[in-house]
Amino acid sequence: MALHTSLTHIAIIMDGNGRWAKARGLPRIAGHQRGAEAVRTAVRGCRNLGIPYLTLYAFSSENWKRPASEVDDLMGLLRVYVRSELAELHSGGVRLRFIGERDALPRDVVTLIEESEALTRANDGLTLSVAVNYGSHREIIRACQQLAGEVVAGRLAIADIDETAFVRRLETVGIPDPDLLIRTSGEKRLSNFLLWQIAYSEFVFLDILWPDFSEQTLHDAVAEYHNRERRYGASSA
Repeated sequence: MALHTSLTHIAIIMDGNGRWAKARGLPRIAGHQRGAEAVRTAVRGCRNLGIPYLTLYAFSSENWKRPASEVDDLMGLLRVYVRSELAELHSGGVRLRFIGERDALPRDVVTLIEESEALTRANDGLTLSVAVNYGSHREIIRACQQLAGEVVAGRLAIADIDETAFVRRLETVGIPDPDLLIRTSGEKRLSNFLLWQIAYSEFVFLDILWPDFSEQTLHDAVAEYHNRERRYGASSA
């Protein structure tokens, strides 16, 4: 499939692991494990298409409300995924980045995140960003606090606060805004994900559950993106 040069960044809300497991009479962790396989598929698919940026919503700041056993399982799965995939991602030129607040994460998970980022920092292939303990409202508030603090300290003038200054305080600094946002499971909401960054993204909502995501699914979503006209507020041609 030919890649349109304007498509540089895909963001995915990976939804439906629990429902996938429930439909099969399996524990929720089985759905999350199968979902990890779908992550490999998405990464491989983006690399095959030559898409340079992929951002995945793995664990939101609201997911702490889930049962403690499920949260523990998800953290364990994150450990397993990074440890098992890191060597292959690194050899494939993938750069790993993690966005989200790290203070609440287990210390060994934070260490694993930091080590994987350091190892892959110089890679120039696909940039894979994983959102863990991420919430867009909190990200925006933190950016505002940073700007306010710099104004109070005299390092920044109020008149110098513009979109560029704000974006530099977001966790996605250095990454282009998503061109395409995909959400699986049939839900049609954003769930506090990249609210600033997706202002002009195209949305594709899929009825399939995340564990069933395939390369063909990705190709179909990209094809739908290509069939749309992105006007950024301008009139149609």
